[in-house]
Amino acid sequence: MKLQPTLVFLLFLATCFGAAAFGAQFAPGEWYAGLTRPSWNPPNWIFGPVWTVLYLLMAVSGWLVWRTAGFRGATGALACFAVQLLLNAAWSWLFFGLHRPGLAFAEIVVLWLAILAPLLLFWKVRPLAGALMVPYLLWVSFAAVLNLTLWQLNR
Repeated sequence: MKLQPTLVFLLFLATCFGAAAFGAQFAPGEWYAGLTRPSWNPPNWIFGPVWTVLYLLMAVSGWLVWRTAGFRGATGALACFAVQLLLNAAWSWLFFGLHRPGLAFAEIVVLWLAILAPLLLFWKVRPLAGALMVPYLLWVSFAAVLNLTLWQLNR
């Protein structure tokens, strides 16, 4: 069965924004508002727009890999992509849901590696697809430093 590119793109969008929707269930709330935060902590309103762009870039990236190699030709790369999406969604649950910044920091380190893997694998299949993952890796790098700082400031 030959899949239509538009349908597969919608599948990638739904998958990425499904991970976003899961994570969004765990809003910062009063607990987060009560934390001591560093002066360089971005305002809360910035996270929604940034993550919207990042999830869109992820969807396009995965779709480009599929367009180039198909699901069979890029099974490993797309499996890594799926793993990083699961870890991405889990971070919000750990940090905001369970109020466990230490555990969330350990998880974000694993997430960072899980983002790097598809980035590199995607780059081999289609360099643009790998490049589209770079802003996500950079943002998660920043988020990891912020997570660590929040954990340390609020022990």
